[in-house]
Amino acid sequence: MELGVIGLGRMGRIVVDRVLDAGHDVVAFDIDEDAVADAADAGATPANSIAAVADQLGTEKRIWLMVPAGDPVDAALEELDPHLDADDIVVDGGNSHFEDSTRRAEAVDAAYLDCGTSGGPAGAELGFSLMVGGPQWAYDELVPVFDAVATGPAGHDRMGPAGSGHYVKMVHNGVEYALMQTYGEGFELLHEGRYDLDLEAVARTWNNGAVIRSWLLELCEEAFREEGSDLGTVADHVAGGSTGTWTVQESLEQEVAIPLIYEALGERFDSRTGAKFSRRLANRLRYGFGRHDVARTERSE
Repeated sequence: MELGVIGLGRMGRIVVDRVLDAGHDVVAFDIDEDAVADAADAGATPANSIAAVADQLGTEKRIWLMVPAGDPVDAALEELDPHLDADDIVVDGGNSHFEDSTRRAEAVDAAYLDCGTSGGPAGAELGFSLMVGGPQWAYDELVPVFDAVATGPAGHDRMGPAGSGHYVKMVHNGVEYALMQTYGEGFELLHEGRYDLDLEAVARTWNNGAVIRSWLLELCEEAFREEGSDLGTVADHVAGGSTGTWTVQESLEQEVAIPLIYEALGERFDSRTGAKFSRRLANRLRYGFGRHDVARTERSE
C-alpha cells in the first residue's frame, strides 16, 4: 500500500517508520524541510507541499494527517480537498475534538477517519493504540496500515461512525488524568509519611505482580530512578488540560458523574498556582509517556 503522511513531528515520524518497516510505501511532507529530508533518508518519498503529496499518490489516495489539532487540520484539508474524491481516504491521527471530526467528515469529499492515537514515543518500538471512527469500508481498506502503526491487529479497532474515534480518545485522556492523579496522591503520602522510603523500590515492587501494576507505574519507577525519591528539580506545574476539559464538558452535557476525572483536571489547573508532590510526579509522568517538556525549578524543593 502507498500512504501519504502529512506532519513529521514526533508522532508522525513514528507512523512513517512503522509503515515503511511493514513494507509499504510512504510519501511524506512537513513544513520543516529537514524533517522531510530525514524521512527521505529513511526510505520515504519526499513531497514539497501538501498538494504534492496528493499528486504523487495513486488514483485512490490514502493520506494520514499528523498535525496539531485545530486550525492546522482545517488548513491541511483545505489544501487537500481539491485533489480528493469519494474513493480517497484521509486519517486524522491528532487529538482533534470529536465534534470537529464530525464536521470535517461531512465537509470533505473523501472518506474521513478520525483516529485517536495513544502510546507516545514508546509507540516507535511497541506500536500505538488506535481508536478509529468513520466509514467501515475506509477502515477495512486501511487495516494493513493500522496493523503496521498499532501494536498489531489487537491494537486498533473501529469504534463507530465519524467522531467516535476521537470521542473514545477524549475519554481515554480523562481516565489518564485520573490515574496519574491517583498514583501521585499515593506516592505523596509515601513521601510525606512516617517512613523514609525509596520510592523507586516501592514502584518496582508494585510493578512485579501487584494489582495496581501498569505502564504509568513503570513510568513512576523511571521518574524516581532518574530524579530521586524527592523528584529533584521537577516543578509543580502540570501542562495540558484540553482533552480533560472536553471530557468534563461532555460529562456535564450527558449528565454522567465523573468526579475523579473532574478533580484530576482541577488539580492540573491548580498546579499553576500551588505546590504539591503529587502534581510534581504528574509533571514528570507526562515526560515518560509523551516526552513532553518537564517544567523544573532552579533547585530541589
